[in-house]
Parts: sequence; structure tokens; C-alpha cells
Amino acid sequence: MQNYCKTIGALAAASALVAGTASAEVEYEIHTGYTTEYIWRGIDLGDNLAEVGVDAATTYNDISLSAGVWATAFDAPGTADDIDSEVDFYAEAGYDAGFANLAVGYIYYWNMGSLGTDNQEIYFQASRDFGFATASLTYFWDVCSSGAAGNNNGYTELALSRGWELNQCVTLNVSSALGIMTEGWECSHWVTKATLDWGFAENAKLSPFVGFSLALGEDKGSPWDQTDNELFGGCMLAVGF
Repeated sequence: MQNYCKTIGALAAASALVAGTASAEVEYEIHTGYTTEYIWRGIDLGDNLAEVGVDAATTYNDISLSAGVWATAFDAPGTADDIDSEVDFYAEAGYDAGFANLAVGYIYYWNMGSLGTDNQEIYFQASRDFGFATASLTYFWDVCSSGAAGNNNGYTELALSRGWELNQCVTLNVSSALGIMTEGWECSHWVTKATLDWGFAENAKLSPFVGFSLALGEDKGSPWDQTDNELFGGCMLAVGF
């Protein structure tokens, strides 16, 4: 389960180019990285997360289209060999409505270890650049509610992000997100992340980052009541073509 405080994960990383109204050019990105903790919606799922992914994006008749796959390996407590893995498949369609950018997407979680059964979600997002920051509101609808992984009772995320160009090659990006369990309207967690994007070569970017996740849920027995606050860090490498 990807950390979607990254604005729907790697979907936001692949950019689109229009090449006419009837046909469009497709852009691709491959990315890999390491994170000290696997934090998913404020829940600590394990340590030493190694990840790799591929994304594709294009625009067709003013509709932005993107899709990708994300694979992981990490240390999960309680498993037989202490190594767990997961693969996510996702796709998104977006449209600039003027007052906001609107998007709808689909995520398939293929859990190959201790995280539980496979799961699926459809999400709806509205985002807008206000100048001082870009804000987004995303609702995730669980369409496969059997098992622990699927029992999220509806999840909403409010996020803010902003970037500062330090020079031609380096940009500082800061993002912050508040998770809300929609049924009951309980705040589950708050996470903030700072990333330093270094474009060290054409179409290549190295991004060290650090973040902090604060558990807010107080319901006894909930994952957030049983999760400690976490400081995490890591680095990502992305290459586009």
C-alpha cells in the first residue's frame, strides 16, 4: 500500500505531453528508492522499504491519462523470514475544469505476504494551485471490503504542498497531509515530508527526503491507537524518457 501523501504516489511523477487532438505522445518514468520505515496512512507496516516502479502518462483530447506499477520488499515483524512484499497496480484519468483539477483513479493492492488479502480502491480527487500552495482533497472508496486490509470504512485525505526552486538543478518540496476516516469523521494521522529534488542529469532526478508521521486516532484497538509516531527518511532515484 503506497504512501499516498505523495499525491497518489508515483502517478503525480509522470508528466504529460499533448501531440495533437487525435494522438498523443506517451512519457515514461522508472523510479527506485529506499525508506527507513514503511508508513502507509499513518500506520507503520515495517522497516527498510525497498521499492521500484514504472509509470506512463499522456494526454488525449484534454484528458490526462496515467498508469503504473509499484513493487516493494520490506522487513515485516511477525513473518516467517521477516521479509514481506507487495505489488500495486494503478491508473488515473484527470481533467482541468478551470476551478480545479479533477481526477478519478483505481488501485489494486496485491499483498503477497502478511499484510492480508488483496484489495481494490477507487478514488476521487480535486486539487487546485492557490499560488502559496497546492491543495488537494481525495476520497478513497474501498470496493473490496473483506479482510483487514479492505476494512478502511472510507478514507479521505486533505493535502497541501509547495515547491521552492533553489537553483536550476535543485528544488525543495514540502508536503503535508491529514488523514480522515470518513465514517465517524475521526482524524487518523498527520504526516509532513520534505524532499530535495536534484536534477543531476537530463531527465534524471535524485531525491533525498525526511518526514514525520503523527498518529491521531484514539479509538481503542484501531491501527492508529496502536501505532507510534514515526520519523522516517530515505532517497528516490527517478529517470524519465
